[in-house]
Order: sequence, then structure tokens, then C-alpha cells
Amino acid sequence: MVRAKIPVFTSTIILKLWTPCDQTGFIEKINCAKSNTVEYKNCHSFWMEESLFWRFEWVMMGLMVAFVLVVVTRQRILDHLASEKVRRSNPYSRG
Repeated sequence: MVRAKIPVFTSTIILKLWTPCDQTGFIEKINCAKSNTVEYKNCHSFWMEESLFWRFEWVMMGLMVAFVLVVVTRQRILDHLASEKVRRSNPYSRG
């Protein structure tokens, strides 16, 4: 497989899908000599992949905090309802 970096102009639709291509407007064209096929490699960069990874991590952390708050709030409500039920059922309780 021969990898030659031949700049190929991409359409605006592809540019919207591959945001790193916005800067140059090119993708990498790969010519395979044995099978005589042409493939196009998108232009994802290391920095973009790392940025997407950390964005995903922060979203997951935010969701975790939100669900922890929901669970704690729900547990407090259920505990309050249970204690009220016990208080009402006890004939010797004050109130």
C-alpha cells in the first residue's frame, strides 16, 4: 500500500462532517498499489480526539453528579414519608 499525501478538495458537506478539514479544506488520498484502490482518510487530529475525550469525560461527570443529587433527594423524601407513617401509626407518639 502506497500512502501518498495528495491534497483533495472536499465539498462543504464533508467539511461540515470533518471539522478539522475546515482550516485546510483537504483530506488525505491513499492509493493502494496492489489492489489499485483509492481510499480517503479523514483529517482527525490528535488534539481534536483529545478534546472530544475530555468533553465526554466532563459530560459523564456532570451526569453522575446530577443523578447522585436526584438519588439523595429521593432517598430523603422517602425517609421523611416513612418516618411520618411510623409517627402516625404509633398511638403513643406526641403530636
